[in-house]
Amino acid sequence: MDGDFSLFTGGQGGRKAVRDPFEGAFGTRPVAARPLDRGMGEAVGRRTVFRPSDREDFGCVADRVAEGNAGLLATVGDAEIMQLRNAIATGALLTSGRHLQHGDSTQPGRNMEMFTNCATAICSFAKFYLLLNGSGVGRAYDDELCVVDWGQAPDVKFVLSPDHPDYPHDRASLLRFGLDMQILPWGMALEVFDADREVQVRAFLAETVLTRPPEGNDLLHVIEDSREGWGKAVETIEAMAFRGERDRTLVLDFSAIRCAGSPIAGMQGRPASGPVSLLRGLLNLRQHVIEAARAGAMPLWEQALRVDHYLSVEVQVGGARRAARMATKSWRDVDVLCFIRAKEEGGLWTANHSVMVDAEFWDYVNDPAKTGPLANHARMVFAEATRCAWVNGEPGFINGDQLEDNRTGSARLKQVRADGRDFRSHRYQATEGAELLADLAQRATSAHFPVTTNPCGEITLHVTGGYCVIGDFAPLLACPVAPEEVMPGRVSAETADIWDARVRDSVRLGVRFLLRANRMDALYGEEVRRTNRIGIGPTGLHEWAWVRFGLDFHDLLDEERAAPFWNAVRELSTIAKSEVNAYALETGTSQPVTVTTVKPAGTTSKLFGLTEGAHLPARRQYLRWVQFKGVRREDDGTWEAGTDPLLPAYEHKGYPVRSLRSFPGMSIVGFPTVPRIQRLGMGERVVTAPEATPEQQYRWLELLEKYWIGAEQGNQVSYTLKIYTDRHDLDGFRAMVAANQSHVRCCAVLPSRPDSGLGYEYLPEEEVTAGKFAAITAMIQDDEVREVVDWAHLQCASGVCPI
Repeated sequence: MDGDFSLFTGGQGGRKAVRDPFEGAFGTRPVAARPLDRGMGEAVGRRTVFRPSDREDFGCVADRVAEGNAGLLATVGDAEIMQLRNAIATGALLTSGRHLQHGDSTQPGRNMEMFTNCATAICSFAKFYLLLNGSGVGRAYDDELCVVDWGQAPDVKFVLSPDHPDYPHDRASLLRFGLDMQILPWGMALEVFDADREVQVRAFLAETVLTRPPEGNDLLHVIEDSREGWGKAVETIEAMAFRGERDRTLVLDFSAIRCAGSPIAGMQGRPASGPVSLLRGLLNLRQHVIEAARAGAMPLWEQALRVDHYLSVEVQVGGARRAARMATKSWRDVDVLCFIRAKEEGGLWTANHSVMVDAEFWDYVNDPAKTGPLANHARMVFAEATRCAWVNGEPGFINGDQLEDNRTGSARLKQVRADGRDFRSHRYQATEGAELLADLAQRATSAHFPVTTNPCGEITLHVTGGYCVIGDFAPLLACPVAPEEVMPGRVSAETADIWDARVRDSVRLGVRFLLRANRMDALYGEEVRRTNRIGIGPTGLHEWAWVRFGLDFHDLLDEERAAPFWNAVRELSTIAKSEVNAYALETGTSQPVTVTTVKPAGTTSKLFGLTEGAHLPARRQYLRWVQFKGVRREDDGTWEAGTDPLLPAYEHKGYPVRSLRSFPGMSIVGFPTVPRIQRLGMGERVVTAPEATPEQQYRWLELLEKYWIGAEQGNQVSYTLKIYTDRHDLDGFRAMVAANQSHVRCCAVLPSRPDSGLGYEYLPEEEVTAGKFAAITAMIQDDEVREVVDWAHLQCASGVCPI
């Protein structure tokens, strides 16, 4: 096994004024781009990355992304731009899906929200606006951080002009409106939409929507046709609720919003959802939160949670944005048991729920000798959280005292400002909500947990709001030759020298890339300047460990045997932190509070068929289901207007396609998928997630935190650990969590059972037998996909050649 991995060779000297940290491993001339993985990789590229001008060439993506990022700082030289371009083009530096999608020469003039994967918010209008921009958003629903009584909101009325293209007039549009507003059974066809149903919809329309603003002294707010306009509408309601203006009436006019299906320029022409979507969200907010809060006792944290849910539904089902959310609550809160049961009781499905805990909590859980009300409360929280998690995987536990900003105390250094500057950019300025933001910022200074995480758990962020720009590097893809051609663990000296230098330079290029992104115009500009936070992390770790070092998953858990790998990981972490600190000093910005992370890396990893972030391969062969906007009409079977054109194209090629009921207006396409790791000659040494024990996976996370995250300037590892209910009962599950969870910063533990027993309409990955997999691929008339899932070839590579 070749264990020589000299990370500090080259690129460290030179005068400060002209410091060149790179080893030049990516060259100074353009290199050919790595092709995307056939099938799934190409599908993800077409859906989320490629523009028409890219011509499905990842090299064109690298050109525009490098140009856009370099344009953020005038001192970036041509040599760095070319090396950055080549690192991206080869896949060695994958950045993130946000950068690959939006990066181009216009980046210096755009808002940072379009490029941030991770954010937090402390009020609903901020969260909504960030979701509209595509950010994943976390929010702490601690009692001490929820102050808005939505029962004190004004009476809200809605206006949509009859001249608007989306105003329903004929039977077909009334049917569509009734379905969209969920007053008709989903899937109802026009031929069964009878006169009585039509009367029902018309009555609902007349009761709910005014055709013009009423005369009088009501406050009229015309919603602008932009993300900013939608956010400002929610800000107005929330600020009035905070001020207790229940005796006033607010009229919201939707007539200026573009019609459904219109292209969104900032989202590569994807279709707008139109005014009815926002109307539905605000109507649900009025009915299920404002009116419900007035009618009975609904705690403020639950009001906030429900407001955020109803608004995020409309972002998610729009089809162009993901609306990822994290909802956390302190274990000390009196109502935390209600929060824990929120997912089990149904309805609130748009966020990942986690309980924020600390060392004191685990002491109470694990030491029966400790007594008292708080000890009893902690044990009740643990028992109820694990009971609910055993059913549906939530809530999880996050060790809030181990999160970087809380551990070091830097979170409490954030200033309180009363002028709204904490949520202000050129595109959006908090005005009505400035007083609310200041009140919450003051409360956060004494909060037990002043930080929370983004939806996937890998980034620490201040509860009042913050960002993190994050990116992936893929050490396997830095290999200068095809990895499939390398003898695992026996890399030639010439190849190893170039490969290792490229890995080192991809990290250096990556941290500089992310630090420049922090210079963009941002809503949380003050917090970005204070923390200068970034998160860079590896993906495809298992493939790199195998090809470069000859190590499988079991080997990696043996620190002595896997010392070359773990030393390499630790020294890459050192390079990341030393380079970003030096670059921050050179560019006159703050030393980043956090640097290292491991993010889920879903989009970037799928592009090249890699294992995602820190995760083991989930399965050896499976269908990966991907959502697309559009459904078939039930009357004639044709695709509805506004359907993503990729849907009928994939169906025509023979891919399995299904319409969804839980996500109205959406369908899914199943892509036969065989991970790249199956194609690297590992054979029976491949370890999938179901085959690794929970203890082994916890050990893997501990090692990643030790060697990559590090003791300073580290975020977290995003990881979902599946517990299989046919091997562990509830008591065993509880014992495993109690013994291991406190030793890592965070880890989502998801009990899993047969797909049919999970209660979901579909799962992102559906494991299929070898026979069914072969039958599905045989139906697909797509030569490129059939080539990559050649079943006989894959079985031979694993040493199980069929006759």
